[in-house]
Amino acid sequence: MSILNSQIEEHYYHPDLYNDIINRLKELNVDLNNVTRKDIARVDEFHVRGVEVSRELAKTANINSSKVLDIGCGIGGPCRMLADEFNCEAIGIDISKEYVVTATKLSKLVGLGRKTKFIHGDATNLPFKNNEFDVVWAQHVQMNISDKLSYYSEIHRVLKNNGVFIYYEVFKKGHGEINYPVPWADESKISFLEQSSAMNSILEQLGLTKNLSTDQTESGIKILEKISVRTSENIVPKLGLNLLMGASERNKTTNLLNGLKDGKIHLESGVFKKQK
Repeated sequence: MSILNSQIEEHYYHPDLYNDIINRLKELNVDLNNVTRKDIARVDEFHVRGVEVSRELAKTANINSSKVLDIGCGIGGPCRMLADEFNCEAIGIDISKEYVVTATKLSKLVGLGRKTKFIHGDATNLPFKNNEFDVVWAQHVQMNISDKLSYYSEIHRVLKNNGVFIYYEVFKKGHGEINYPVPWADESKISFLEQSSAMNSILEQLGLTKNLSTDQTESGIKILEKISVRTSENIVPKLGLNLLMGASERNKTTNLLNGLKDGKIHLESGVFKKQK
């Protein structure tokens, strides 16, 4: 693994994460023999608006019963949602070994172990065959990837003809620099923000056509403002994204929110289709 990848993995590292989640479920008096996706929902999807936006994306792209690759799958929430609600065969890959281990155990815990699979790996060198997936799915991933060309080339390679690439990302917008830490980086050396036009250019050159794009910034600001109020009042959930962001959650959330409100970054989702 490269030095950069090791630094990124270290950023997301939370020792013994699965058992920490289990202990918090116990504190919430959840029956560990009957854990549901709802019980872990507040920690399950590490991106702005969580499962709400994931469900919107899946419905928009009409991906029922598809074979899906989730790049940067985190602890597996989107894969479980796609498998459970959309009957997808969902495979996740993430640079964090701890996240992959946790994702695998959580899927088994909620009864989705046979419908999901998680792999530790590099998004710029995917361990899959050409034309293997109906859908490639990525949420809040490319900010940690310096080699955009390799990343998007791999997405194109593993997609079937007429397959779709679904993204929901943080992109650079203005000329000013954001303040760190943010959820994906404690400092700028592992953050590689670019404008969405750079992604569009690469994907179009590779042979993908944009079908849809949606500005998600205002929706993101609304939810982040609610989170900011809770953290300012020291309302800390037993099980939430605070578990993944650690002691610097307040600073990370504040800097992300301010970046969006100041127009330095924006949230965007969309769908590209691979042409024959």
